[in-house]
Parts: sequence; C-alpha cells; structure tokens
Amino acid sequence: MRVYVSGATGFVGSHVARELRERGAEVRDERVDLSDREGLERVIDGCEAVVHVAALYSYEAPESEFERVNVEGTRTILAAALAKGVRRFVFTSTAGTCGPVPGRVATEEDEPPAWELSVPYKRTKLESERLALAAGAVVVNPTTPVGDGDAKPTPTGQMIEDVASGRIRGYVSTTGLNVVDVRDVAQGHALALERGEAGERYLLGGVNLSLEELFGVIADIARRPRPQLRVPYPLAVAAAKAGFANAEEVKLARIPMFFSSEKARSRLGYEPGPVEPALARATTEALTRKGGA
Repeated sequence: MRVYVSGATGFVGSHVARELRERGAEVRDERVDLSDREGLERVIDGCEAVVHVAALYSYEAPESEFERVNVEGTRTILAAALAKGVRRFVFTSTAGTCGPVPGRVATEEDEPPAWELSVPYKRTKLESERLALAAGAVVVNPTTPVGDGDAKPTPTGQMIEDVASGRIRGYVSTTGLNVVDVRDVAQGHALALERGEAGERYLLGGVNLSLEELFGVIADIARRPRPQLRVPYPLAVAAAKAGFANAEEVKLARIPMFFSSEKARSRLGYEPGPVEPALARATTEALTRKGGA
C-alpha cells in the first residue's frame, strides 16, 4: 500500500511513518504546507491512503494559527485526498475531543466539557475531527504520547523536561493524565488503517496516572527529588491569573484526564505495553536537551 503521512517530521508522525514502513507500506512523507492544495494533491497522487497526523499542538500560539493549521489544513487535505480518489483516510485527533468526564474514565461516546472549548487547541481539534468524520475518515484519538523523538519539544515533552530538570517542584492535585508510549500510538495508527471503520473514533491510550504519580516516575528516572508541593486547583487558577502559569493548561487541569482504550483493544487488536520504558526514553532525551546528561 502506498500511503501519504502528513506531519512525518513531527513527534507522533515520525513514529507512524516508521511503523507503516516496517509493516511493508510504501510511505510518502514529504513535508507540504497544509494550505498548499496543489502540493498536497501532488504528493497524494497515486496513494491508496492518507494518514493525516500534522497539527499545531501548543498552548501559546495565536488562535488564527490554530484555525489555519488544524481546521483549514484538515479541510484542504481532505479535499486533496478526495480529488485524487483516495479511498482510505486516517485522521489523528486527540483524546481531548472525547472528554474528560468528571468522576469516571471517558470513552469515544463522550465529549469534552464546555469550559475546555475556550482553549484554541482543543476547540480546533474538535472542529477538524468533525470535518474528518463527516468525510468518512477513520479517527484515532491518542491520549498523552511520550517517548523518544520529541525534539521540539511538544508541551508534553516540555513538561517532562521541566520535571526531569527540577524546574517543576509541585503538581496540581485535581488532575492526571492517561500516558502512552508513542510507539504504541504508532501501532494503533497502523491497526486503524488496516481495520478501522469509517466514521468511527478509537482512543489510543495507555495508563491513567495522577500528576503526582507521573511526576514521581519522571523524577525517579532523572534521579531528582519527587515534586512535593501539592497545588490545589484554585491556587493554580490564581497563579495563571497572575501570569505564573499557563492559563490554558490550568483550565485543562480541572479534572483528571482519564480515558479507556477498550474499543481499540476489542475492535483493532490494540495492546499497549508498559509506559515506563517510554518515560525513560523521553526523560533521557529531555536531560540531553538541557545539557544534564
């Protein structure tokens, strides 16, 4: 199968491209601006499938950039794929379009709480996901991928770097993350391409950890003291208002971001492994970026 992977120079996209090649696909991974309809049609021409991973993942970029990349970029690549007769399209969304839900783990049947939709990243990923679903794409919803290759880094990679270097000494007590090895996420993409149903969403996650637990694992790997300062959510909100924390990240920390991958397990054969080896790879790279290893 000939497949075009957008965003193949990025963190998740590079692992997806590698995984598909290892499974025998002929992967095209040329970087093309998502506003370049002609360029997208050129690289998609002759492909049987498109895996659209490219997106703007940030909590600091201008809202117009989220619209341009996440929404209009998705609209353009969907149109280019349709024009070139592509019959299989996998769209990389985020678990954040499925929740979180207060009091329990979220599934593909859920949606994000209203207060989170003022965050441009989340709102535009939800909008782009809806475009993809309407076009008959298979949608995958990774939780919080970690591992090697997060070079820029992403906000997740930056968080790991800050904990590993000792910059973060506390944790917001109200939240947690579902953390998954990026290599498992890449395998989930390949399974979705092979077995996923058009118009369906599949959460690709690993293990649910409180922020205290997650930061503790990272600190142990980095041989740093574990962050001890327990920050109540109202204090985090006050810190954001005072400019000492990112307001968008704090808004998303109101409840635990916990998810279930049971649908992907039962329908795709998705089986994530332990996350500790991926956290070790991520921490080692983070310390190298900081000059601490």
